[in-house]
Amino acid sequence: MARISLSVRKKAENIKLLLLDVDGVLTDGKIIIDDRGFETKHFHVRDGQGINLLMRAGIDVGFITGRSSKVVAHRAKELGVRIVQQGVQDKLGAYLRIKSRARLNDPQVAYIGDDIIDLPIMGEAGLAVAVADCWPGLLDFADFVTAAKGGAGAVREVAEFLLKTQGKWVHPLPKHRTLSAKR
Repeated sequence: MARISLSVRKKAENIKLLLLDVDGVLTDGKIIIDDRGFETKHFHVRDGQGINLLMRAGIDVGFITGRSSKVVAHRAKELGVRIVQQGVQDKLGAYLRIKSRARLNDPQVAYIGDDIIDLPIMGEAGLAVAVADCWPGLLDFADFVTAAKGGAGAVREVAEFLLKTQGKWVHPLPKHRTLSAKR
């Protein structure tokens, strides 16, 4: 991850909820539909682990997506994500409802997007993040851009950033163990 400014780090300190677009953020944006009409998506295991780490640290996670998919519902259930808005045409409206139900203010919410439909939320959220392979027009609205592409660890990158910034990052090794690089 590139060096992140102090002002962006300050914004990250306040985040209590991370909202994600799905196609292009949790996935690489490709939608696979077989000849029987069954849809498949590829999710990166590290993104799932990042979501898990956030939720264990008390930062909630939710999905807001323009498409409806059983695959997304299944992945959300598998990860324990309870905030799932699918088939959303008005993403800003969904964002406002979620924020209200959670009793949060804009500075407490982060959003990761990848395309033009994400602009309204990115203009409101306290921390706006774009994935590395986003639509170029999104770059002017992002507080920072991930080094990883959508579906390739971008969510994990943001999760680690939030956890480390908030002092909630827990190293997975027990204190008495150390790793040394193999040569």
